[in-house]
Amino acid sequence: MSTRAQVRFATREEGVTFSEHPEKFHAQFYKHHDGYPEGLGIDLATTLLGGNSSDAVPLEIDSLDTRRGDVEYIYYIWQAPLKTTWISIFEARYNEDLTKSDECIFVGEPSDLISEWKHLR
Repeated sequence: MSTRAQVRFATREEGVTFSEHPEKFHAQFYKHHDGYPEGLGIDLATTLLGGNSSDAVPLEIDSLDTRRGDVEYIYYIWQAPLKTTWISIFEARYNEDLTKSDECIFVGEPSDLISEWKHLR
């Protein structure tokens, strides 16, 4: 079974919280499988910390307008010059009436993500 995810890059700005989807982002990628935090999340965090994640499956470039209905995770990489990089992870949740809502399950720096999720790998 595939665990699909989108990775979006957003700019850190005053007044924009990491725990909500931002109105704008600047790049978007899609991963068809292994998109769960202990897979893709660890790979992204490792890469952001300057390491090499040799097990990573390539990401596909998505148009900024693409909204996929089948993703289970959405990642935001928050960056700005002279500021630390942060990551937010949202997991798709389905209500009893089958409507979808996303829950923010992680906000932190790449090293925090590795500490929280690596033991599940």
